[in-house]
Amino acid sequence: MTRLIDFTSYADAQRHFSPARLWELFDGDREKLNIAHECIDRHAAGAGDRVAVIVVGAAGGEELLTYRRISEDSARVAHWLATRGVAAGDRVAIKLEPSRAFYAAVFGAIKAGAIAVPLFTLFGPDGVKLRLDDCSPRLLVDDDSFLSQIEAFPPTFAPDTRADQLAIFQYTSGTTRERPEAVKHTHRAIVTLMVAALYGTGLKPGDRFICPSSPAWGHGLWHGTLAPLALGLTIGAYAGKFNAERLLQALQDHRFTNISAAATHYRMMRVSGAASRYRYFIEKASFTGEPIDSETAAFVQSTFGRPACSMYGTTEIGVVLVSYPGAEDFTVKPGSLGKPIPGGRIEIQDAEGRPCPPGVTGEMKVWRRDRWIATKDLGRTDDEGYFYHGGRADDVIISAGWTMSAVEIEDAILKHPDVREAGAIGVPDALRGQVVKAFVVANRAGDGAFAREIQDLVRQRLSQHEYPRLVEFVAELPKTPAGKVNRKMLRTKEQAHVG
Repeated sequence: MTRLIDFTSYADAQRHFSPARLWELFDGDREKLNIAHECIDRHAAGAGDRVAVIVVGAAGGEELLTYRRISEDSARVAHWLATRGVAAGDRVAIKLEPSRAFYAAVFGAIKAGAIAVPLFTLFGPDGVKLRLDDCSPRLLVDDDSFLSQIEAFPPTFAPDTRADQLAIFQYTSGTTRERPEAVKHTHRAIVTLMVAALYGTGLKPGDRFICPSSPAWGHGLWHGTLAPLALGLTIGAYAGKFNAERLLQALQDHRFTNISAAATHYRMMRVSGAASRYRYFIEKASFTGEPIDSETAAFVQSTFGRPACSMYGTTEIGVVLVSYPGAEDFTVKPGSLGKPIPGGRIEIQDAEGRPCPPGVTGEMKVWRRDRWIATKDLGRTDDEGYFYHGGRADDVIISAGWTMSAVEIEDAILKHPDVREAGAIGVPDALRGQVVKAFVVANRAGDGAFAREIQDLVRQRLSQHEYPRLVEFVAELPKTPAGKVNRKMLRTKEQAHVG
């Protein structure tokens, strides 16, 4: 019988897709299922010496991990966790770069029935504390010293988890609320994830797939790691500070055929000037996290000979708009988010919840569980049913593919003893799409040195990526009637000033 993964055209995706057929790709069923088994163990049993992960190090080193290596390591971790008092349902926070230790810890926790909680390695103490306070983990794994401790344990472990049992807590890089809150995924989430895998990144048997996004985020973990491993593919992961030429070299050296990255990754590849030095084998290219500019889209087409295919969604609702990479009968329109996933229902609605006609901007909403769910993104459609992004409808800032919370940034700025008030917004940037700009009311005169103090403080307290690249000192901030910082007015004034 032909599986969904064997169809390659847009027409076949619409004709043959059904949610029930996704289960044909897995060993588990609606009662019993374990992500670690589906992603690792079943492939280790059949072709254990096949490379599962190629870790591309920023400094030039590489680490090749086979399915068997990860299977045995994670089994030992599952046994080891039991000796540490970790039980089913307990949270295990993992703050590691892609590495042998990272995959052992993540899949070991999932095998044991615990809940894996990946954390970004560049989080400062405040960023870590906010998330640890939210998830209350039994254990935090933030170095690889445990690898020497697990060697005494058996290399096999038989997971026994329900499909509806919690498996992963996923934090966005910021949030659509004021404080971090984990999106809680069950083991069966790996099944619904296949919609994005098949039609958003275009995964097919034989692909050599790479995603340079950190597996602490939804794109790097779900689309870049779990989905392709569940299909038994060889994947590439990137560890360390991103360097565009290092990635370009890896694309050549390991003959990757499918890449999914943030728009900023492609933009940095373009501005590096190094793309012409290497040879590529890319057959499919996709992006997510933010719109891609026309110059970078043209770079992807000319460099890889393939269009940059948009994939749109959120950690909370999943991927809902795709561009069907590899489908020869689907036209990728520049600037478009693509069309709905097979069976998906997405609408642009006005303030009263009425559908907007083509060309009219409204809020994008997704039909789920008999109701419309707001994405807090603005958008429009064209006459052919393609969707286009129209900006954020809330106070979330998206920069270089990272989603950041204005409130978190403001709170960190306010820890400076000379700062009285602070407001943060996203402003346009040619390289990153947006960058954070902070407006600061202070007790002392503002200058470059003071701005650098604020930037360093936020980097140290939150994260190396989550800080204001621009700082403006002001006498006062606009306020809402409730006395809150009026970020909408800040954005309006900034647009008027720039314009």
